[in-house]
Amino acid sequence: MPLDTQRLTEAIAARGDSAVALLERLIGYPSVRGQEGPAMRYLESQMRPLVDNAALVPVPDSIQADPDYSFRLENHTYADQPNLRLCWSGSGGGRSLIVNTHIDVVPPSPGQQDPFRARRANGIVSGRGACDCKGQIAMLYLALAALRDLKVQLRGDLIGHIVIEEECGGNGTLACVRGPDRADAALVLEPSELRILPSVRGAVWFATRVFGRAGHSGQAGRTVSALKEAIRAMEVLERYHDQLLAASKGHPLYDRFANPMPITFGMMAAGDWPAMAPNWAEFKGVLGFLPTRTREQVMAEMQQVLRTEGGDWLAEHFEMEFMYRHDCSEVPVAHPLVRTLQAASRDSGQVPEVAAMPASCDACFYTNLIGVPAIVFGAGSLGVAHSAQEEIAVEQIALGAQILARAIAAWCG
Repeated sequence: MPLDTQRLTEAIAARGDSAVALLERLIGYPSVRGQEGPAMRYLESQMRPLVDNAALVPVPDSIQADPDYSFRLENHTYADQPNLRLCWSGSGGGRSLIVNTHIDVVPPSPGQQDPFRARRANGIVSGRGACDCKGQIAMLYLALAALRDLKVQLRGDLIGHIVIEEECGGNGTLACVRGPDRADAALVLEPSELRILPSVRGAVWFATRVFGRAGHSGQAGRTVSALKEAIRAMEVLERYHDQLLAASKGHPLYDRFANPMPITFGMMAAGDWPAMAPNWAEFKGVLGFLPTRTREQVMAEMQQVLRTEGGDWLAEHFEMEFMYRHDCSEVPVAHPLVRTLQAASRDSGQVPEVAAMPASCDACFYTNLIGVPAIVFGAGSLGVAHSAQEEIAVEQIALGAQILARAIAAWCG
Protein backbone atom coordinates (compact mmCIF):
# COMPACT_ATOMS: atom_id res chain seq x y z
CA MET A 1 0.00 0.00 0.00
CA PRO A 2 1.42 3.44 -0.92
CA LEU A 3 2.39 5.70 1.94
CA ASP A 4 -0.02 8.48 2.79
CA THR A 5 1.52 11.70 1.48
CA GLN A 6 0.48 13.97 4.33
CA ARG A 7 1.54 11.55 7.06
CA LEU A 8 4.88 10.88 5.36
CA THR A 9 5.54 14.59 4.87
CA GLU A 10 4.79 15.24 8.53
CA ALA A 11 7.04 12.36 9.64
CA ILE A 12 9.90 13.64 7.48
CA ALA A 13 9.46 17.17 8.84
CA ALA A 14 9.37 15.96 12.45
CA ARG A 15 12.72 14.20 12.03
CA GLY A 16 14.34 16.78 9.77
CA ASP A 17 16.32 18.64 12.42
CA SER A 18 17.79 15.44 13.83
CA ALA A 19 18.86 14.33 10.33
CA VAL A 20 20.63 17.64 9.72
CA ALA A 21 22.27 17.44 13.13
CA LEU A 22 23.49 13.95 12.22
CA LEU A 23 24.97 15.29 8.98
CA GLU A 24 26.71 18.17 10.72
CA ARG A 25 28.16 15.84 13.33
CA LEU A 26 29.37 13.41 10.65
CA ILE A 27 31.09 16.22 8.71
CA GLY A 28 33.03 16.94 11.90
CA TYR A 29 34.74 13.56 11.68
CA PRO A 30 37.74 13.69 9.28
CA SER A 31 36.92 10.25 7.91
CA VAL A 32 39.57 10.07 5.19
CA ARG A 33 41.04 6.69 4.35
CA GLY A 34 42.28 4.94 7.46
CA GLN A 35 40.38 7.22 9.86
CA GLU A 36 36.78 6.10 9.42
CA GLY A 37 36.46 4.28 12.76
CA PRO A 38 35.25 7.12 15.04
CA ALA A 39 32.65 8.33 12.53
CA MET A 40 31.39 4.78 11.99
CA ARG A 41 31.02 4.13 15.72
CA TYR A 42 29.04 7.34 16.16
CA LEU A 43 26.82 6.43 13.21
CA GLU A 44 26.16 2.96 14.60
CA SER A 45 24.85 4.52 17.81
CA GLN A 46 22.46 6.73 15.84
CA MET A 47 21.20 4.03 13.46
CA ARG A 48 20.70 1.33 16.09
CA PRO A 49 17.21 2.52 17.22
CA LEU A 50 15.92 2.54 13.62
CA VAL A 51 16.63 -1.05 12.59
CA ASP A 52 16.43 -4.52 14.04
CA ASN A 53 20.18 -4.90 14.03
CA ALA A 54 23.11 -2.50 13.58
CA ALA A 55 26.56 -4.02 13.76
CA LEU A 56 30.09 -2.83 13.11
CA VAL A 57 31.65 -5.46 10.87
CA PRO A 58 35.45 -5.68 10.90
CA VAL A 59 37.11 -5.65 7.50
CA PRO A 60 39.77 -8.39 7.45
CA ASP A 61 43.29 -7.46 6.47
CA SER A 62 43.12 -10.43 4.10
CA ILE A 63 40.88 -8.34 1.79
CA GLN A 64 44.11 -6.80 0.50
CA ALA A 65 44.86 -10.09 -1.31
CA ASP A 66 41.55 -9.99 -3.19
CA PRO A 67 42.05 -9.57 -6.96
CA ASP A 68 39.49 -6.74 -6.99
CA TYR A 69 41.18 -4.79 -4.18
CA SER A 70 42.27 -1.24 -5.04
CA PHE A 71 45.14 1.02 -3.96
CA ARG A 72 47.34 -1.26 -1.92
CA LEU A 73 49.40 0.52 0.75
CA GLU A 74 52.45 -0.77 2.56
CA ASN A 75 51.69 -2.08 6.06
CA HIS A 76 48.05 -1.02 5.88
CA THR A 77 45.74 -2.46 8.54
CA TYR A 78 41.98 -2.44 8.98
CA ALA A 79 42.16 -2.54 12.78
CA ASP A 80 39.92 0.54 13.09
CA GLN A 81 38.10 0.63 9.76
CA PRO A 82 34.85 -1.32 10.18
CA ASN A 83 31.87 -1.32 7.85
CA LEU A 84 28.42 -0.79 9.34
CA ARG A 85 25.75 -3.38 8.53
CA LEU A 86 22.09 -2.56 9.16
CA CYS A 87 19.20 -4.98 8.96
CA TRP A 88 15.45 -4.43 9.10
CA SER A 89 14.06 -7.95 8.95
CA GLY A 90 10.97 -8.47 6.83
CA SER A 91 8.07 -10.66 7.90
CA GLY A 92 8.39 -12.78 4.77
CA GLY A 93 7.12 -12.85 1.20
CA GLY A 94 8.54 -9.52 0.05
CA ARG A 95 11.47 -8.46 -2.10
CA SER A 96 14.77 -7.74 -0.39
CA LEU A 97 16.89 -4.63 -0.91
CA ILE A 98 20.45 -3.61 -0.08
CA VAL A 99 21.05 0.13 0.42
CA ASN A 100 24.69 1.14 0.17
CA THR A 101 26.59 4.37 0.75
CA HIS A 102 29.96 5.38 2.16
CA ILE A 103 31.32 7.31 5.11
CA ASP A 104 34.86 7.96 3.83
CA VAL A 105 35.73 11.28 2.19
CA VAL A 106 38.51 12.61 0.01
CA PRO A 107 41.11 14.91 1.60
CA PRO A 108 40.36 18.65 1.79
CA SER A 109 40.53 20.68 -1.40
CA PRO A 110 43.12 23.46 -1.87
CA GLY A 111 41.78 26.60 -0.28
CA GLN A 112 39.00 24.84 1.60
CA GLN A 113 38.65 26.54 4.97
CA ASP A 114 37.84 24.34 7.98
CA PRO A 115 36.70 21.46 5.76
CA PHE A 116 35.58 19.35 8.71
CA ARG A 117 33.47 22.04 10.33
CA ALA A 118 29.90 21.98 9.06
CA ARG A 119 28.30 25.27 8.12
CA ARG A 120 24.58 25.85 7.65
CA ALA A 121 23.21 28.97 5.96
CA ASN A 122 20.09 29.61 3.91
CA GLY A 123 19.08 25.97 4.00
CA ILE A 124 22.46 24.73 2.75
CA VAL A 125 24.92 22.55 4.68
CA SER A 126 28.53 22.75 3.50
CA GLY A 127 31.73 20.94 4.42
CA ARG A 128 33.74 17.94 3.29
CA GLY A 129 31.40 15.03 2.72
CA ALA A 130 28.25 17.18 2.74
CA CYS A 131 26.95 15.50 -0.40
CA ASP A 132 29.58 12.78 -0.98
CA CYS A 133 28.33 10.92 0.87
CA LYS A 134 27.40 11.97 4.41
CA GLY A 135 24.35 13.77 3.08
CA GLN A 136 23.21 10.42 1.67
CA ILE A 137 23.62 8.87 5.13
CA ALA A 138 21.43 11.64 6.57
CA MET A 139 18.86 10.99 3.84
CA LEU A 140 18.82 7.27 4.66
CA TYR A 141 18.53 8.03 8.39
CA LEU A 142 15.58 10.33 7.71
CA ALA A 143 13.80 7.78 5.51
CA LEU A 144 14.24 4.98 8.05
CA ALA A 145 13.14 7.20 10.94
CA ALA A 146 9.99 8.23 9.06
CA LEU A 147 9.13 4.62 8.20
CA ARG A 148 9.57 3.59 11.84
CA ASP A 149 7.48 6.50 13.09
CA LEU A 150 4.71 5.53 10.65
CA LYS A 151 4.93 1.93 11.89
CA VAL A 152 5.45 0.60 8.38
CA GLN A 153 5.77 -3.17 8.20
CA LEU A 154 8.18 -4.64 5.64
CA ARG A 155 7.81 -8.11 4.18
CA GLY A 156 11.22 -8.24 2.51
CA ASP A 157 14.53 -7.69 4.29
CA LEU A 158 16.16 -4.27 4.10
CA ILE A 159 19.94 -4.46 4.49
CA GLY A 160 22.21 -1.44 4.84
CA HIS A 161 25.89 -1.40 3.88
CA ILE A 162 27.58 1.78 5.12
CA VAL A 163 31.14 1.32 3.95
CA ILE A 164 34.70 2.58 4.11
CA GLU A 165 37.16 3.23 1.26
CA GLU A 166 34.75 3.95 -1.57
CA GLU A 167 36.85 6.90 -2.66
CA CYS A 168 39.97 4.79 -3.23
CA GLY A 169 38.27 2.05 -5.19
CA GLY A 170 35.50 0.43 -3.18
CA ASN A 171 37.31 -1.85 -0.75
CA GLY A 172 34.60 -1.55 1.89
CA THR A 173 31.88 -2.64 -0.53
CA LEU A 174 34.19 -5.36 -1.82
CA ALA A 175 34.34 -6.75 1.72
CA CYS A 176 30.53 -6.65 1.89
CA VAL A 177 29.97 -8.55 -1.35
CA ARG A 178 32.52 -11.17 -0.30
CA GLY A 179 30.19 -11.81 2.65
CA PRO A 180 26.84 -13.62 2.67
CA ASP A 181 24.42 -10.74 2.02
CA ARG A 182 22.35 -11.08 -1.15
CA ALA A 183 19.16 -9.33 -2.22
CA ASP A 184 16.76 -8.89 -5.11
CA ALA A 185 18.28 -5.47 -5.88
CA ALA A 186 20.60 -2.82 -4.51
CA LEU A 187 20.34 0.94 -4.24
CA VAL A 188 23.64 2.81 -4.10
CA LEU A 189 23.27 6.30 -2.65
CA GLU A 190 25.43 8.91 -4.40
CA PRO A 191 24.69 12.55 -5.29
CA SER A 192 22.50 12.35 -8.41
CA GLU A 193 20.24 15.41 -7.98
CA LEU A 194 17.44 12.86 -7.38
CA ARG A 195 17.91 11.36 -10.83
CA ILE A 196 17.58 7.59 -11.19
CA LEU A 197 20.79 6.16 -12.61
CA PRO A 198 20.67 2.55 -13.88
CA SER A 199 23.92 2.94 -15.83
CA VAL A 200 27.26 3.92 -14.29
CA ARG A 201 30.41 4.33 -16.33
CA GLY A 202 33.65 2.60 -15.44
CA ALA A 203 37.08 4.03 -14.67
CA VAL A 204 40.68 2.93 -14.33
CA TRP A 205 43.26 4.87 -12.36
CA PHE A 206 46.74 4.34 -13.72
CA ALA A 207 50.37 5.08 -12.92
CA THR A 208 52.80 5.07 -15.83
CA ARG A 209 56.56 5.06 -15.26
CA VAL A 210 58.75 5.89 -18.24
CA PHE A 211 62.48 5.22 -18.41
CA GLY A 212 65.08 7.23 -20.36
CA ARG A 213 68.84 7.44 -20.77
CA ALA A 214 70.29 9.99 -18.36
CA GLY A 215 73.13 12.30 -19.27
CA HIS A 216 74.61 15.81 -19.18
CA SER A 217 72.66 18.58 -20.83
CA GLY A 218 75.54 19.06 -23.25
CA GLN A 219 75.27 15.52 -24.62
CA ALA A 220 72.50 16.03 -27.14
CA GLY A 221 71.87 12.89 -29.17
CA ARG A 222 73.26 10.58 -26.51
CA THR A 223 70.52 11.03 -23.96
CA VAL A 224 66.84 10.15 -23.94
CA SER A 225 64.64 12.33 -21.76
CA ALA A 226 62.14 10.21 -19.87
CA LEU A 227 60.18 13.40 -19.28
CA LYS A 228 59.73 14.04 -23.00
CA GLU A 229 58.84 10.40 -23.55
CA ALA A 230 56.26 10.65 -20.77
CA ILE A 231 54.70 13.68 -22.46
CA ARG A 232 54.57 11.69 -25.69
CA ALA A 233 52.86 8.86 -23.79
CA MET A 234 50.20 11.24 -22.49
CA GLU A 235 49.55 12.46 -26.02
CA VAL A 236 49.13 8.86 -27.20
CA LEU A 237 46.68 8.13 -24.39
CA GLU A 238 44.69 11.28 -25.18
CA ARG A 239 44.34 10.10 -28.79
CA TYR A 240 43.22 6.70 -27.54
CA HIS A 241 40.62 8.42 -25.35
CA ASP A 242 39.30 10.38 -28.33
CA GLN A 243 38.98 7.19 -30.38
CA LEU A 244 37.29 5.37 -27.50
CA LEU A 245 34.85 8.25 -26.99
CA ALA A 246 33.92 8.27 -30.69
CA ALA A 247 33.42 4.50 -30.67
CA SER A 248 31.19 4.78 -27.58
CA LYS A 249 28.65 7.14 -29.14
CA GLY A 250 25.11 5.93 -29.50
CA HIS A 251 24.29 5.00 -25.90
CA PRO A 252 21.00 6.83 -25.21
CA LEU A 253 21.80 7.61 -21.56
CA TYR A 254 25.29 9.00 -22.22
CA ASP A 255 24.86 10.89 -25.49
CA ARG A 256 23.49 13.91 -23.58
CA PHE A 257 27.06 14.47 -22.29
CA ALA A 258 29.75 15.97 -24.51
CA ASN A 259 32.40 13.85 -22.77
CA PRO A 260 31.01 11.43 -20.18
CA MET A 261 34.33 9.53 -19.93
CA PRO A 262 37.21 12.03 -19.72
CA ILE A 263 40.87 11.27 -19.31
CA THR A 264 42.63 13.26 -16.59
CA PHE A 265 46.34 13.45 -15.82
CA GLY A 266 46.52 14.46 -12.20
CA MET A 267 50.13 13.96 -11.06
CA MET A 268 53.59 14.00 -12.62
CA ALA A 269 57.20 13.86 -11.44
CA ALA A 270 60.52 13.39 -13.21
CA GLY A 271 64.27 13.48 -12.87
CA ASP A 272 66.79 14.41 -10.23
CA TRP A 273 68.61 17.50 -11.57
CA PRO A 274 67.63 20.45 -13.81
CA ALA A 275 70.68 20.13 -16.07
CA MET A 276 70.45 16.38 -16.65
CA ALA A 277 68.22 14.48 -19.01
CA PRO A 278 66.06 12.44 -16.61
CA ASN A 279 66.18 8.68 -16.71
CA TRP A 280 62.72 8.38 -15.13
CA ALA A 281 59.37 10.13 -15.23
CA GLU A 282 56.01 9.12 -13.79
CA PHE A 283 52.50 10.35 -14.35
CA LYS A 284 49.21 9.27 -12.83
CA GLY A 285 45.67 9.75 -13.99
CA VAL A 286 42.22 8.31 -14.59
CA LEU A 287 40.40 7.24 -17.73
CA GLY A 288 36.64 6.73 -17.81
CA PHE A 289 34.88 4.37 -20.18
CA LEU A 290 31.32 3.41 -21.13
CA PRO A 291 29.55 0.02 -21.25
CA THR A 292 30.92 -0.62 -24.74
CA ARG A 293 34.17 -1.76 -23.07
CA THR A 294 35.23 -3.79 -20.05
CA ARG A 295 38.01 -2.74 -17.72
CA GLU A 296 40.17 -5.62 -18.97
CA GLN A 297 39.82 -4.40 -22.55
CA VAL A 298 40.60 -0.79 -21.63
CA MET A 299 43.68 -1.68 -19.58
CA ALA A 300 45.03 -3.91 -22.36
CA GLU A 301 44.34 -1.30 -25.04
CA MET A 302 46.04 1.50 -23.10
CA GLN A 303 49.24 -0.51 -22.86
CA GLN A 304 49.00 -1.62 -26.47
CA VAL A 305 48.73 1.89 -27.89
CA LEU A 306 51.83 2.96 -25.95
CA ARG A 307 53.72 0.05 -27.52
CA THR A 308 52.50 0.66 -31.06
CA GLU A 309 52.03 4.43 -31.28
CA GLY A 310 54.60 5.89 -28.90
CA GLY A 311 57.71 5.36 -31.02
CA ASP A 312 60.55 2.87 -30.81
CA TRP A 313 61.98 4.03 -27.48
CA LEU A 314 58.73 4.30 -25.51
CA ALA A 315 57.51 0.90 -26.68
CA GLU A 316 60.21 -0.87 -24.68
CA HIS A 317 60.71 1.58 -21.81
CA PHE A 318 57.54 1.99 -19.75
CA GLU A 319 55.60 0.25 -17.01
CA MET A 320 51.90 0.78 -16.30
CA GLU A 321 50.08 -0.10 -13.09
CA PHE A 322 46.31 0.10 -12.50
CA MET A 323 45.45 0.94 -8.90
CA TYR A 324 41.66 1.37 -9.25
CA ARG A 325 39.62 -0.70 -11.67
CA HIS A 326 35.87 -0.10 -11.67
CA ASP A 327 33.90 -1.80 -14.39
CA CYS A 328 30.71 -0.26 -15.72
CA SER A 329 27.44 -1.16 -14.04
CA GLU A 330 24.32 -1.32 -16.15
CA VAL A 331 20.77 -2.38 -15.37
CA PRO A 332 17.90 -2.19 -17.91
CA VAL A 333 15.90 1.03 -17.71
CA ALA A 334 12.76 -1.10 -17.42
CA HIS A 335 14.04 -2.90 -14.30
CA PRO A 336 11.38 -3.09 -11.55
CA LEU A 337 13.51 -1.06 -9.11
CA VAL A 338 13.80 1.73 -11.69
CA ARG A 339 10.02 1.70 -12.05
CA THR A 340 9.60 1.67 -8.28
CA LEU A 341 11.82 4.75 -7.95
CA GLN A 342 9.96 6.48 -10.78
CA ALA A 343 6.63 5.89 -9.03
CA ALA A 344 8.09 7.04 -5.69
CA SER A 345 9.34 10.24 -7.35
CA ARG A 346 5.96 10.95 -8.95
CA ASP A 347 4.15 10.32 -5.66
CA SER A 348 6.54 12.81 -4.04
CA GLY A 349 5.64 15.51 -6.57
CA GLN A 350 8.71 15.10 -8.78
CA VAL A 351 9.04 14.38 -12.48
CA PRO A 352 11.29 11.29 -12.50
CA GLU A 353 14.37 11.43 -14.70
CA VAL A 354 16.29 8.31 -15.71
CA ALA A 355 19.87 9.11 -16.65
CA ALA A 356 23.44 7.80 -16.50
CA MET A 357 26.24 8.52 -14.04
CA PRO A 358 29.31 10.04 -15.77
CA ALA A 359 31.53 8.88 -12.90
CA SER A 360 32.27 5.56 -11.23
CA CYS A 361 31.01 4.22 -7.91
CA ASP A 362 30.46 0.97 -6.02
CA ALA A 363 27.38 -0.16 -7.99
CA CYS A 364 29.53 -2.48 -10.12
CA PHE A 365 30.40 -4.67 -7.13
CA TYR A 366 26.77 -5.66 -6.72
CA THR A 367 25.79 -5.84 -10.38
CA ASN A 368 28.88 -7.59 -11.71
CA LEU A 369 30.39 -9.58 -8.84
CA ILE A 370 27.30 -11.04 -7.15
CA GLY A 371 24.51 -10.54 -9.70
CA VAL A 372 22.47 -8.10 -7.61
CA PRO A 373 21.25 -5.35 -9.97
CA ALA A 374 22.23 -1.96 -8.57
CA ILE A 375 20.69 1.46 -9.22
CA VAL A 376 22.23 4.79 -8.14
CA PHE A 377 20.12 7.53 -6.57
CA GLY A 378 20.70 10.38 -4.16
CA ALA A 379 20.42 14.01 -3.11
CA GLY A 380 22.90 16.75 -3.91
CA SER A 381 25.06 17.34 -6.95
CA LEU A 382 28.12 15.48 -8.15
CA GLY A 383 29.22 18.84 -9.55
CA VAL A 384 30.32 20.11 -6.12
CA ALA A 385 31.64 16.84 -4.70
CA HIS A 386 35.40 16.78 -3.99
CA SER A 387 35.50 20.58 -4.24
CA ALA A 388 36.02 23.43 -1.81
CA GLN A 389 32.35 24.31 -2.45
CA GLU A 390 30.91 20.94 -1.43
CA GLU A 391 27.38 21.40 -0.09
CA ILE A 392 23.88 19.95 0.00
CA ALA A 393 20.45 21.53 0.38
CA VAL A 394 18.45 20.50 3.44
CA GLU A 395 15.29 20.59 1.33
CA GLN A 396 16.76 18.06 -1.10
CA ILE A 397 17.74 15.71 1.73
CA ALA A 398 14.11 15.78 2.88
CA LEU A 399 12.73 15.25 -0.61
CA GLY A 400 15.21 12.46 -1.28
CA ALA A 401 14.23 10.82 2.01
CA GLN A 402 10.58 10.96 1.02
CA ILE A 403 11.31 9.26 -2.32
CA LEU A 404 13.58 6.71 -0.63
CA ALA A 405 10.99 5.89 2.04
CA ARG A 406 8.32 5.36 -0.60
CA ALA A 407 10.64 3.16 -2.65
CA ILE A 408 11.63 1.01 0.33
CA ALA A 409 8.00 0.59 1.39
CA ALA A 410 6.90 -0.34 -2.14
CA TRP A 411 9.82 -2.65 -2.89
CA CYS A 412 10.09 -4.46 0.44
CA GLY A 413 6.52 -4.01 1.59
